Amino acid sequence: MPLKVEPQNLPHHVAIIMDGNGRWAQKKGLLRIQGHQEGVNRLEELIEVVPDYGVKYLTLYAFSKENWNRPKLEVSFLMNLLSTYLDLKLKKFHEHNVIFNFIGNLNDLPSLIQEKMKRNIEETKKNTGLVVTFAISYSSRLELLQACRKIAEKVAQGVLTPGDITEEMISQHLYTANLPDPDLLIRTSGEMRISNFLLWQISYAELYLTDKFWPEFTEEEFAKAIQNYQKRERRFGLTTVNPAS
Repeated sequence: MPLKVEPQNLPHHVAIIMDGNGRWAQKKGLLRIQGHQEGVNRLEELIEVVPDYGVKYLTLYAFSKENWNRPKLEVSFLMNLLSTYLDLKLKKFHEHNVIFNFIGNLNDLPSLIQEKMKRNIEETKKNTGLVVTFAISYSSRLELLQACRKIAEKVAQGVLTPGDITEEMISQHLYTANLPDPDLLIRTSGEMRISNFLLWQISYAELYLTDKFWPEFTEEEFAKAIQNYQKRERRFGLTTVNPAS
């Protein structure tokens, strides 16, 4: 196992809020867009190594719905970077047996990027390795709102009754219906908030916060997060000691 990580108690699904590209660049006297480019480099490296740590699912907060309010030049650069990434990296990660997945309000994206996403999903769907999910134009509150509306429509049509609604049903109406809930949520850059990311899905996820900016989040930093996770006791609301004992 790389970097002295024990093979036991490994997270099956890791979600990451990749934060701090712009601040990393400004700290180094670079343009913010250079920070985003360096962030892509870290992303490529991470996708290659996380299967070695037992991770089967990797979900990445790449672009929030609120990010559309950033300066137009920065947003345009990010869209071009995404478009190029979808073209150039498909073959590489296809060879690594990666499955591509995308969640969010994807209709917000340029039609060309939507088509490239569909192509990447189609061309990697038969792979059996790491499932990489990019959350793009994503808002967890909007996701929950849309799920509630879909369920409410079924109730109005008489297909369901309010009593039929369960947690499992709500989960099946989310973007992540085909994914297990994350075991570990990592946030870089020192911020202490969830930022409207996977609010339902991370109910029992372990949280790992680091001061490292995303461009500084190397494999070694990822290994530290895994090591920290392995020290946790996940009780899911229960207690360690059996009350009956």
